[in-house]
Amino acid sequence: MHAVAGDALRVEGRHVGDEVREGIIVEVHGKNGAPPYLVRWRDGHESVFFPSGDTLVEHLPTNEKAR
Repeated sequence: MHAVAGDALRVEGRHVGDEVREGIIVEVHGKNGAPPYLVRWRDGHESVFFPSGDTLVEHLPTNEKAR
């Protein structure tokens, strides 16, 4: 997985009824865009995140990253 600060993350739930988690990557702690990532989640909290197979990275255009 490769990401840069400002990219969006979407983590699908693993079980029926699980909510989708969405956030923005604030910092990339790995080399060359690799995890772990510091993520600001939609609810406002931040955490260091190691993505799994149910995680999608959306590379946002520069003008959308500012939102």
